[in-house]
Amino acid sequence: MKITFILPNYPKKPVGGFKIVYQYANELVKRGHEVSIVHPAFMPNYPLPNSLSSKIKLTTKKLLCYYLKVTLPFKGVNWQYIDPRVQMIYVPFPDEKFIPDGDVVIATAWHTAEYVNSYSPKKGKKFYFIQHYETWSGPKDRVDKTWLMPLKKIVIANWLKDLGIKLGAKDITVVPNAIEHDKFYLTNKIEDRPKRISMLYHRSDWKGSSDGIKALEIVKKIVPDIQAVFFGVPERGKDIPDWIEYVQTPSQEYLRDNVYNNSSIFLCPSWTEGWGLPVSEAMACGCAIVSTKNGGVQDFAIHEETALLSPIKDPEQLANNIIRLLKDEKLRIRLAYAGNEKIKQFNFNHSTDLFERVLKNELNY
Repeated sequence: MKITFILPNYPKKPVGGFKIVYQYANELVKRGHEVSIVHPAFMPNYPLPNSLSSKIKLTTKKLLCYYLKVTLPFKGVNWQYIDPRVQMIYVPFPDEKFIPDGDVVIATAWHTAEYVNSYSPKKGKKFYFIQHYETWSGPKDRVDKTWLMPLKKIVIANWLKDLGIKLGAKDITVVPNAIEHDKFYLTNKIEDRPKRISMLYHRSDWKGSSDGIKALEIVKKIVPDIQAVFFGVPERGKDIPDWIEYVQTPSQEYLRDNVYNNSSIFLCPSWTEGWGLPVSEAMACGCAIVSTKNGGVQDFAIHEETALLSPIKDPEQLANNIIRLLKDEKLRIRLAYAGNEKIKQFNFNHSTDLFERVLKNELNY
């Protein structure tokens, strides 16, 4: 099959959703498929900030100038391995003239779905790979409309399928996300972990970093000798207490060995998650999971079985669950081992089997 993914922009920094697309591309070319990934520098249909939209008129000349401005510093994806057989295509914007003809074309975000829906049949059978309910990045009415477009939907978690059904969407198939188990695995015994909690730090409110910080400050008062380490893409935020270590844009190896495998607990305070990639990576590396009931993690983080879960926007409950694990080593160890075993079900060989089957079924391949 000739398969084209349409991403929404240039990935200058690590993005979890992009990482999943790149991994599927890697797996699909191994199976003999021709895979292209289109990266637009600019999405003309994306709502611009008022300060920017007042300066940019959507004419071809202006768009090309903006394209040159944002793309000149870009030197390719250096934070994720891309199989050299994957064709990486960089375009000004995702007009049909820039999209290769093929058997399958896959939207990967709500604003790319608007474009894919308009493409002619020669671009391929139309699919929509949905990794989140993206009202955080676009107007709800437009996001919801993309779910109702005549695109075959592939969602990464059961909560997204349930949501799609409520919205009135059809043609929805769940293909669970996966992690690279050859990159994220145990390097330190679960029993030998320090009282150290790790967490992804993010500046978007819905990621719940402020709740995570509040929870850890509560824990620190009860268990003064705890340690904590945050990691993320942005520079260290001023809201991070001095006693918490921060690692900016760690390599996969550093994240595995020095963050996940050197932590006893991984904290996820998000209000919503499509899947929760760092949570699954931490599970594979032996962390006991304390998380909110944010939707995305709940296909593998099961309360009292593989994790401790609590309502969103409730730092006190997060703190209580952390304290519970710190004071009950047997519980921490049991949950960590159970989570480590559970997450092994989510591997790219199995998920690619499912993903490939959906494409082939639609094509009667």
